[in-house]
Amino acid sequence: MSITGLFLCLFLIGHLLGNLQLLLPAEKAQLSFNEYAKFMTTFPLVKLLSYLTYFSILFHAVDGILLTIQNRKARPVKYAYNKPSANSSWASRNMALLGFILLFFLVIHMKSFWYEMHFGNVPIDKQAFSELLSKGLSTEKALEEAPKDLYTITSKAFENIFYVLFYVISLAAISLHLFHGLSSAFKSIGLSNPKYNTALKIFAVSFSLVVPILFISIPITIYIRSIL
Repeated sequence: MSITGLFLCLFLIGHLLGNLQLLLPAEKAQLSFNEYAKFMTTFPLVKLLSYLTYFSILFHAVDGILLTIQNRKARPVKYAYNKPSANSSWASRNMALLGFILLFFLVIHMKSFWYEMHFGNVPIDKQAFSELLSKGLSTEKALEEAPKDLYTITSKAFENIFYVLFYVISLAAISLHLFHGLSSAFKSIGLSNPKYNTALKIFAVSFSLVVPILFISIPITIYIRSIL
């Protein structure tokens, strides 16, 4: 759980850096983001890392479910008196619930973007296509080289207030999941030590806040642009 969780944190950073291109001015964002999307789906090493990411997500989810079942079986009868808030956070007691929310979010998110990119009828980026033609490429070669216009698909999704709200709520769940998950992961891999526990806690809190907030800023910005 710790190793796959920490790996997925690295994935979040990479995914965030790519998605932040959506905040650029529209024309520049379209060209930049579509080229990024093409690179992420065609470069061999990145494709290999993608498969590792898919495996990590599935393993992390299945292992989390099994651990939850195991914990329930270990204590089938509840305590006569129990005040969990006295020694544990809400996030730590509801990691399974947060995990199910995140799994649901991933299914919807991947259907909206990943599935459409790979199997949907996404048109090519006309701006990139025109630039390739201006460089002397034939129409057939330009059609082959031009990236798909995932930028437009993404922008349209984030112009829907209901999808934006769903995204914000899901990222709030990710924030809570990260807060407890990072702290637990550091302990599980043996990094817990009085000398640097404070620094690790600060890092866990900062990461669990900054990364989700930056992700949330993207759909909110696109939605605001669409209504102005």
